[in-house]
Amino acid sequence: MRALLRNALPALLAATMAVACQTVQTTGGGTVGVDRGQMMMVSAQEVEQASAQQYQQVLAEARKQNALNRDAATVQRVRRIANRLIGQTGVFRKDAPAWQWEVNVLSSKELNAWCMAGGKIAIYTGLVDQLKLTDDEIAAVMGHEIAHALREHARERISKSVATGIGVSVAGALLGVGESGQSLMGQVAKVTFELPNSRLHETEADRIGIELAARAGFDPRAAVTLWDKMASRSAGAPPEWLSTHPSHASRQRDLNDYAQRVMPLYRQAGGRQ
Repeated sequence: MRALLRNALPALLAATMAVACQTVQTTGGGTVGVDRGQMMMVSAQEVEQASAQQYQQVLAEARKQNALNRDAATVQRVRRIANRLIGQTGVFRKDAPAWQWEVNVLSSKELNAWCMAGGKIAIYTGLVDQLKLTDDEIAAVMGHEIAHALREHARERISKSVATGIGVSVAGALLGVGESGQSLMGQVAKVTFELPNSRLHETEADRIGIELAARAGFDPRAAVTLWDKMASRSAGAPPEWLSTHPSHASRQRDLNDYAQRVMPLYRQAGGRQ
């Protein structure tokens, strides 16, 4: 009986996941040519609603700690840069300029920034102040994070977790795998599915972010100097094949390449050489 179930497992898993799975094109390719189809098992609306709720919780907590938008000049600066980038998002998806965008600055020593589904952005003062970012470098950071939202990378990662969970739980039930066995299978699934795609997400966000910055009149070459600064703060990072981010050398090559590709867009936007 167990052998019969084992032989039937691939077909059963495929049938289970096919019920909810769909492949979508979240964005147009733009000049940088990011046009990969993405497997989705949860709706964009669900992810956006959850993101909006989580974002409000983050803001509420920051407000309690007097860490929300404390420096008016920095807030104005960041929002001005963000608005220029947001104005170019329609190149990749027509609905994006009409999203309910929010841009806030959190006082923290952490070197971080993010953009949740639907355009909920936060940038940390530690990133701006400690790395002494120029406007072009802030645009590189924010363009990268906005690109994650445009590509719906959070939705895709959630979908892959759902798919992996289905596979692991069904396999465990059919094959009699215990708790430790399921944990091992989960780690194998994580390395197999999540790590390579996470590196892919970072590369896609780099490329789209560079194009957004160039179209908005920010020097796309600032992405290179930005990640040089970031790399100087991350000595001892794991090798690329164990990391969710591309190696510094790989990233630098790609950033340089794509910055040159979009230089004509930067010039058309009135940027300086």
